[in-house]
Amino acid sequence: MNIITDYPDLWRDALVGTLVLFFGGAVIALILGVIVGAMRVSPIPVARAVGTVYVNWIRNTPLTLVMFFFAFCVPLLLPGRANFLVLAVWALGIYTATYVAETIRSGINTVPVGQAEAARALGLTFGQVMSLIVLPQAARSVIPPMMSVFIALLKNTTVAAGFSVVNLGNIRAEMSENGENQLLTIVWVMVFFVVMVLLLAWLQRVLENRWRVAR
Repeated sequence: MNIITDYPDLWRDALVGTLVLFFGGAVIALILGVIVGAMRVSPIPVARAVGTVYVNWIRNTPLTLVMFFFAFCVPLLLPGRANFLVLAVWALGIYTATYVAETIRSGINTVPVGQAEAARALGLTFGQVMSLIVLPQAARSVIPPMMSVFIALLKNTTVAAGFSVVNLGNIRAEMSENGENQLLTIVWVMVFFVVMVLLLAWLQRVLENRWRVAR
């Protein structure tokens, strides 16, 4: 336990860095993923094509390469000094959005086609049909796979450690410089991640019980 109590600032900064990466990336992924998911089922061919290219291009690129792009290419396009934490959040969000989009699309496919057709027959636009009829039902049916996506996002935050972003993924190196036991450090990092994943699993059960679909 001394390895925690002797370095409270290091552990606090690492935990905060991980949480910022996770929550920032999750917000971006959720917003962008819902938009791209809707584009993937849009009746407009151009929108479907853009959504398809985005998903296939980003999802098939390793996250490390996406991080490299944001760490070394994006700063060249930005004025002033780039904040690597912010860039890492965007990299995680844009990468995870592809999985959110596909999860949303699978949820949309569970909604009976007749409901969308009935809504359109009432004069609702595509945006109204998606936001008022389809997406609310799709969201209730994709809670487990969506939570799996966010658990993967939480673990992917450690990739940012390779780009000098302070988080639980690189605290081992910091503790090694202080002469601490690396094995014990890794075990404590694992404990932190297990606790956070259990919290997400608890949130999943709460949402499932609250938004359970009666069949």
